[in-house]
Amino acid sequence: MATRNSVFASPKPCEHLADYKLRHGLSGYKSIQKWLKANPYGNISIKMCETKIPRCLFCSGYHQGRLFLCLICSSVSCSDHTLLHTQFEYGHDIAVDIERSELYCCLCSDQVYDPDFDKVVVSKIFMDMPSKTHDSVIDDLMRRSSKRRRLNSVVDLDLKRSKLLVSMRDRRAKSCYPLGLRGLNNLGSTCFMNSVLQALLHAPSFWNYFLSERHGPETCKKRSSDQLCLACDFGVICSAVYSGNRTPYSPAQFLYSWWHHSANLASYEQQDAHEFFISVLDGIHEREGKERNSNKDNGGCQCIAHRVFSGMLRSDVTCTACGFTSTTYDPCVDISLNMDTNNFSSVDVASKSVRPNEDTGRSTLLACLDLFTRPERLGSDQKLYCQNCQERRDSMKQMSIKRLPLVLSLHIKRFEHSSLRRSSRKIDWFLQFPFSLDMTPYLSPSIVRNRFGNRIFGFESDESDISSEFEVFAVVTHSGMLDSGHYVTYLRLQDQWYKCDDAWITEVDERIVRAAQCYMIFYVQKMLYCKSNED
Repeated sequence: MATRNSVFASPKPCEHLADYKLRHGLSGYKSIQKWLKANPYGNISIKMCETKIPRCLFCSGYHQGRLFLCLICSSVSCSDHTLLHTQFEYGHDIAVDIERSELYCCLCSDQVYDPDFDKVVVSKIFMDMPSKTHDSVIDDLMRRSSKRRRLNSVVDLDLKRSKLLVSMRDRRAKSCYPLGLRGLNNLGSTCFMNSVLQALLHAPSFWNYFLSERHGPETCKKRSSDQLCLACDFGVICSAVYSGNRTPYSPAQFLYSWWHHSANLASYEQQDAHEFFISVLDGIHEREGKERNSNKDNGGCQCIAHRVFSGMLRSDVTCTACGFTSTTYDPCVDISLNMDTNNFSSVDVASKSVRPNEDTGRSTLLACLDLFTRPERLGSDQKLYCQNCQERRDSMKQMSIKRLPLVLSLHIKRFEHSSLRRSSRKIDWFLQFPFSLDMTPYLSPSIVRNRFGNRIFGFESDESDISSEFEVFAVVTHSGMLDSGHYVTYLRLQDQWYKCDDAWITEVDERIVRAAQCYMIFYVQKMLYCKSNED
């Protein structure tokens, strides 16, 4: 039996929250219960006064970001001054987000989760429900449940109330939402995880695989030997999300398994969503790849992670002296794209003068793809050995896509790190991206033909059976600064967009999605997108 590292014995909650509860218990939670209000769309917020707008105690601001209510003194601070408040008032570490009614640690500068707080919120909403509505909803729940299974004679009251809250939370009837839309609780700086999981949970062919139980705890050899399995735990999330239950789900077991797989990232600190995405696919590949032999005819691993996300890049390095070209191929599960920052002056960068309404033609996804496949002259310090000249020569390098995956993941490099200046920054530019994307211009046959004046060449790797037309289905966005921020995912299901903000699921207009700061964009082959909508 494999031994486990004691570091992963049990995920620990925020120490400041634990200290607060030790000193004050649930008194702070109960003191704000009277101010909790649910709007017509089911979102819970804090309204201390119907006529007075809450303002920050330090800057008197009410529109500069989120506002937080201290659980001890009930003073209000904005996101810029929560730390200042706890420095002035020792021990005033825990606050509540006024707009979202979620716990916030001022010292950790991030949301924290406590089931005891959720119980207070649930019980308040339950008490506010009219008795007539309460009875009708309970009857409706009982009637719908009886169609699926016979109810036990004794039903736990807390379970009833939980189901009741879900039924009443959205007056527009969340039951009309597509199956699979379910919020994920933030377990403490885990919005990076929730945002990527939402994209993976709705990636066609990927979630179908896990729902079909082709990999599960019953058949997993790793589970039988008492080892953690990331693939098994992702399958558990899939089953929970597509069960029809609308209560926000807590992926705690998955987080625990991921920590075990990526020990260097095991902490409650905010992580990079793209790095998490690569790590998860690597963890699933590590488990699945051992069970499935590599298919040499197809030239790649047959695990579900690679069958869905893996493509092939082609790199051509051409000697500028003799014209000899060396070609290499590399598998990839995503493509990282630079924004074309070189076409703007330093003044533009400093003032962030590039706006969405400016027709620059360079702040677009197509411009990023053009930059990715554009020939690049390698510097004098990057001279490569030419097999024809038998010495190191200056050369040109050009990238192209040899094989497209079923699901195309595009990563936008918004975080720049300069070793020369020893500084980092985030690029906040607007990026326009199409909902329908034709990748034909970026495939190897198109790139190489254009290089040689559109002369006709035969390609063994044309792979005409692979479609080059894609449809977007998920967009992961990042808002905030480089060292702090928040990840949100927008999902496109049945041509309607939904915002997945941790536990909250809301319907949004496509203009909201187009205006967001996209960090990762997920496309699926058009045929699969149409088929998934039909299903």
